[in-house]
Amino acid sequence: MVLFGVSQIILSQIPDFHGMAWLSVVAALMSFSYSFVGCGLGLAGVIVNGTIKGGISGVASPSTAQKVWKISQGLGDIVFAFPYSILLLEIENTLKSPPPENKTMNKASTIAICITTAFYLCCGCSGYAAFGDDTPGNLLTGFGFYEPYWLIDFANACIIVHLLGGYQMYCQPIYALIDRWLSKRFPNNGFVNDFYVIELPLLPSYRMNLLRLCYRTLYVTSTTAIAMLFPYFNQVLGVLGAFNFWPIVIYFPLQMYFVQRGLGSWTRKWVLLQMFSYGCLIVSVFAFVGSVQGLLSEKFS
Repeated sequence: MVLFGVSQIILSQIPDFHGMAWLSVVAALMSFSYSFVGCGLGLAGVIVNGTIKGGISGVASPSTAQKVWKISQGLGDIVFAFPYSILLLEIENTLKSPPPENKTMNKASTIAICITTAFYLCCGCSGYAAFGDDTPGNLLTGFGFYEPYWLIDFANACIIVHLLGGYQMYCQPIYALIDRWLSKRFPNNGFVNDFYVIELPLLPSYRMNLLRLCYRTLYVTSTTAIAMLFPYFNQVLGVLGAFNFWPIVIYFPLQMYFVQRGLGSWTRKWVLLQMFSYGCLIVSVFAFVGSVQGLLSEKFS
């Protein structure tokens, strides 16, 4: 984790999304690689077992309360699949036109959702079919598979590289927000706005900003410290997913849609969308409470 944090401190100095194309491509290739490995190993496990493990009722629990907590944590993991919405506007801002940016983004989102849904279903179903109630939280790093060793090591290396890029992708909107706010708040401050050109051997020149170096390093250090305090994969994903899902994926887009289309209150469409929104809010709260309970129980058990 410390090595991962140090790597992120270096990568966090990438100025903005425009400089992240290469890192995004590498992370995407790594994601495809370990997803194919996980899905393939799951199917191979089913073939070797000669039977499909697990059942429609899911993992057995000793009590109804624990079953409810597990369901809520599972919902949190599912809604974590939606954090890409944080990046939509930032990515769309980097697109060129024609064609219009919103049409390009809509097509890209549709393709990406279809592909990721297929991978989620294939990996999740094949893993559960192979292990049943003994399915680990992460098939590749949770010691679900041990052989072949070289393939597992390769897949885990792909996961690390993917997370290196994914972390930066999701941090860039935060960095951009802080950069814009500080530039407007202190327009004449040299520490905030001055850049220094650094020449490195065999590498292109780099424009360094002292404020960016300081606060991005502090941000990465703080998140690394939190990760070391709570190294629980599924529970942390559940908390983050539930916390972000309703406000970012549901509420704000719906409010913007109402304003853009001039949709009046208490019309049929308005009522249906509001019911959908509050239904998602209930799911988010349920998933958040269950994921926090799981995180705390893991921490203090």
